[in-house]
Amino acid sequence: MSRWRFLLSARWMRYFLLAVVFAIACAGLANWQLARRAEKVAELGRILANYDARAVPLGDVLRGDGTMAEDDKWTPVVLTGEYATEDTLLVRNRPRGGIPGFEVLVPFLSDAGGRLLVDRGWLPIGETAAAPVDVPAAPAGTVSIVVRLKPGEPNVAGSTSESGVLASIHLPEVERITGEELYDAYGLLDTESPEPTQARPLPAIRPAIDEGPHLSYAFQWAAFALIGFAGLAFAIREERRHRNADDPGEQARAAKRAARSARRRSDADEEDALLDSSR
Repeated sequence: MSRWRFLLSARWMRYFLLAVVFAIACAGLANWQLARRAEKVAELGRILANYDARAVPLGDVLRGDGTMAEDDKWTPVVLTGEYATEDTLLVRNRPRGGIPGFEVLVPFLSDAGGRLLVDRGWLPIGETAAAPVDVPAAPAGTVSIVVRLKPGEPNVAGSTSESGVLASIHLPEVERITGEELYDAYGLLDTESPEPTQARPLPAIRPAIDEGPHLSYAFQWAAFALIGFAGLAFAIREERRHRNADDPGEQARAAKRAARSARRRSDADEEDALLDSSR
């Protein structure tokens, strides 16, 4: 037991505490990655269940208070009405394929009453980053559209620019600008009937079915915690050998290690010599 007494010193207690804190931090990060994976898997489940479903009337999906259940995200809905083209808005900082651009938002007044904000698609920046070259107008008159529902986005620092360009699809901010109440969801445009005479903005890209690297990252953080303890164990072993170098038992073990190392070097030298002779 006296050989291990050094572990009771303040220095080694600090080392052990450091290893424990490091392991706890790694465990926390691993759990965070697992939680992110669980969120991603749930989102993939909603995409697989809803994205290619048959379009249903908007009232079949939204609750009575105009809100949407989380599991109804990506559900296609059909509604008929008119675009409020005078309230067309842009959302900045929307890259696509590495190209910066904007999303085009237009409120849609449903024949059933109520206004749904519609994302008609993406446009690249123009000569400056302030706006696209041209924003195609939404079709005038009565239109039947199919959109996929999504919840509104959080507000972003910086909010609306002086030119009225939004930082995010934050529905309360759109309500403030337009002065009109919206459903508590917005729609990614799929189809319009009749089709617009102008080329519409590029439609939204189908979301990828990929849960990402979160599970592998979680395993990596768990491995880092184990490596931390393995490093501590190695340091303890080396310290014990150094402190007990005069002990006969330790000297015998050191001699055995040296003999094994010498045999390995000898075997390696013989292999090298055979390879050299065969050339």
